[in-house]
Amino acid sequence: MTTAPGPAPQRSHARSNRARILATAREELSRNPEANLEEIARAAGVVRRTLYGHFPNRQALIAALADEAAQSVEEAFTAVRQPGAAPATAMARMTLAVWAVGDRYRMLIALGRRDLGEEGIRAALAPVRAEATSILERGQREGVFSDHLPAPVLAQALESLTLTLVEAQDPSSWHDPAGDAAALAVLIAAGLTPAAARSCLRSARTGLDSRRAE
Repeated sequence: MTTAPGPAPQRSHARSNRARILATAREELSRNPEANLEEIARAAGVVRRTLYGHFPNRQALIAALADEAAQSVEEAFTAVRQPGAAPATAMARMTLAVWAVGDRYRMLIALGRRDLGEEGIRAALAPVRAEATSILERGQREGVFSDHLPAPVLAQALESLTLTLVEAQDPSSWHDPAGDAAALAVLIAAGLTPAAARSCLRSARTGLDSRRAE
């Protein structure tokens, strides 16, 4: 008696299609923010019915990209997080981690505002904001960061600064490939002097380079 094949191959194929659609969407929307689902399906090499089976509309596709970006941010945080690190060093590491992911998802910021709305973007960035708030609260208690604003408000301000810098990147006029300038800007906005911010960034970079070498 022949055993009928189970559904695993079909599920694997569906996952493969979904991943290919998302990867293609990132590329196509980076080149042309107005690209529609039909164009993305064609570029991904799938029929429209397959794409619509995963993403019934453009908003669903953008939301999936936002979820993917948020997961990438959390993975980046996990890679650079160091228990017991000084608040300023932790903030520098976090900014560098966000920058590495933000460069890949630069187009998502503008698309998200249009397709998801500000609340959608804020929801996608909630893990970043929570981590930043925790670091800022600790730094304010230790006298490292300015305390003229409550930590949650300061975290929102630094988030807006980071997003603005991510959007402003243009290789023809200003480019910050490693995120050093962005990290300095965030640290200074949080209350460090330029000299202290540069020293902190060097420390954060040394720690990250040592971890990669292990």
